[in-house]
Amino acid sequence: MIDSVTLEIQWQRLISVMDEIDNATVRTSFSTIVGESRDFACVLLNHEGNSICQSSFSPPDFCVILPRTTRSMLQKFPLASLVEGDVLFTNDPWLGAGHLPDCVVVTPVFWQGKVIAFMGTIAHVSDVGGHRGDIDAYDVFTEGLRMPPCKLYQAGEENELAFSLIAANNRVPEMVLGDLRAIVGTHQIGVRRMREFLTDYHEADIEALSSEIHTRSERLMRERIAALPDGKYEFGLDIDGYIDIVHLHATVEVRGSDIYVDYTGTSPQTRKGAINCVYNVTYSGTMYPFKCALTPRIPNNEGLFRPIHVSAPEGCILNTTFPHPVKARAKVTNNINQVIFGAVWPILGEHAQAGSGSIWPFSVSGQLDGYGTFAVFMLPHGGRGAMRELDGLPPIAFPHNSSVTATEIMEIQAPVLLLCKEFLPDSAGPGRMRGGISQTIRMRSIADGPMSLRVRPDKMFCEPPPMNGGRPGRVGTVHINGELITRFPPIEFKPGDEVELRMPGGAGFGAVSERDPARIAYDLELGYITRQAAKEDYGYESP
Repeated sequence: MIDSVTLEIQWQRLISVMDEIDNATVRTSFSTIVGESRDFACVLLNHEGNSICQSSFSPPDFCVILPRTTRSMLQKFPLASLVEGDVLFTNDPWLGAGHLPDCVVVTPVFWQGKVIAFMGTIAHVSDVGGHRGDIDAYDVFTEGLRMPPCKLYQAGEENELAFSLIAANNRVPEMVLGDLRAIVGTHQIGVRRMREFLTDYHEADIEALSSEIHTRSERLMRERIAALPDGKYEFGLDIDGYIDIVHLHATVEVRGSDIYVDYTGTSPQTRKGAINCVYNVTYSGTMYPFKCALTPRIPNNEGLFRPIHVSAPEGCILNTTFPHPVKARAKVTNNINQVIFGAVWPILGEHAQAGSGSIWPFSVSGQLDGYGTFAVFMLPHGGRGAMRELDGLPPIAFPHNSSVTATEIMEIQAPVLLLCKEFLPDSAGPGRMRGGISQTIRMRSIADGPMSLRVRPDKMFCEPPPMNGGRPGRVGTVHINGELITRFPPIEFKPGDEVELRMPGGAGFGAVSERDPARIAYDLELGYITRQAAKEDYGYESP
C-alpha cells in the first residue's frame, strides 16, 4: 500500500507529464482545430489500457473513451506482439470517439523489456475526406475514410501504407499528417519522462501505483453514491435533432454504491442527419455529470467510472448501429448531461446545472490564391446554465473542454473578416440564479472566390431547459446575408457574404420572483439584460 503523501506526489508528477505532452501538442500542431481550439486529449494508461491520469485541459469525453479504444486495439495487437517504436491508430467511430475526424493514437511505453504503460491521444483532425458537409449524410461511408486498428508506426518506422491511405483520402494531407506526426513526437516526451519516473523511484513498473489510484478513486466514488438516497429518477428531454425533434429519456437508479442509467425511451437512430451516437460517446457523456457532481476534485481516472453502469437499446440514437451517419453526433451527446441533471437534480444539491447553450462548430475551407488549401475551425459556445447557488457563466466550453480560435488566427489563415464578437443581451434564462448570457458572432467573406462554410448549430428550436422554476435560455439563430437558415448542407460562402451566429443562452435556476434586486441592477449595469427585459422578466424598474 502506498501512503497518501507519496501517492499524491507521484500522481501529480504523472499529471505534469501529461500536461507537458499537452503543451507540446499545441506548440507542434499544424491545424487550428488542434493548436487553437485544443480539440484533443492526452491520457496516461497502465499496461492493461486503464486510464491513470490525463492532462489538465483534456476534453472529458475523450478521457473516458480512450481507455475503451485502447483495450479494443489490444485485442488485435496483444501486448506480446508489440515492439518498441510501435504506435497504434484508429478512427473507427464504433471503437473510438464516435466520428471519423477523431483519431486515436496510442504508444506503448517499454521499460526493462516489457510494456508498462501507454501514452494516448485523441485528436480531432481537419479532414478525413468524404462529403464537405457536417450534418447531411445517409451513412458513415459518405463521411470519409474509416481506418480499422492498425500500426501507424512499426518499430519506429512510419507505416507507409497507412500514411498513404490517409493522405490519398484527404483535402489537407499536410495538415492532418503533420498533426499525427506531431502527436507521435509528443508521446516520445512522455516515454522519456516515464523512464525518468521509474528510475527515480527504483520501480520496475507502475502496477502498484495504478492499482492504488483506481482503488482509492473507486472507493471514494462509491462513498459519494452511497450517500445519495436510493431510488429511481426519470426525465425526458426534447432536443433539436435535425429535421425531426429528438427525444432523450433517462432512468437513473441509485442502488447502494452503484448507479444504473438506462436510456430506454430514447428516439430511434436516424438517416435524416449525422447525429447518431455510438455507445462509447453515450457512456462517456453519462460519466461526466456524475464525475463533476460527486468527485470534482479527484483527477480523472478509470476507477471513478466503475460504479456507474450505462445501458442504451441497440438501434436508438444513443447506441447507433453501423453504418449509420455519426459525424455531427455532438448535437445529441452535448445534451446527455442535461437529461441526467434533469433526472437527479433534486438529490445533487448545489452541483446540478440547468441547460446550456451548447457548442456550435464552425469552419471555412477552400483553395484560393494567397491562402492555398485551407481549413480553419472555430468552436464557440453559448451561455452556460445556472446552478442552485451560481449564475450561469458567459460563453465557456461545456461539456467539452475547448478554446475559441482567436480572431487574428481566423483572419490570417482564411479570407474572412470578423465584424462582431460580442455578448447578446437578454439571451439568458431568468431565474433566482440567471443563466449565462450568450454571444453574437458575425463574419464576412473577403475572398476573391467562393469557399465552403460549415455550421453545426444546436438549440435553434428546443430551448435550453431550466430547473426548479427558472425559465429557459433563448434559442439561437443563424443568418446568412440577413436570411434565417435552418438547414445546414455545405454552404457556398461567396465574396461579400456575411454569416451571423446568435447563440443560445443558458437557462435559469429557481423562481424568477426570488432573484435579488441587487443582482438585477448589476446585470443591467453590465449590459447582460436590457431595461425592458428587467421589467418584463423580473418586474424590476431601475431608478
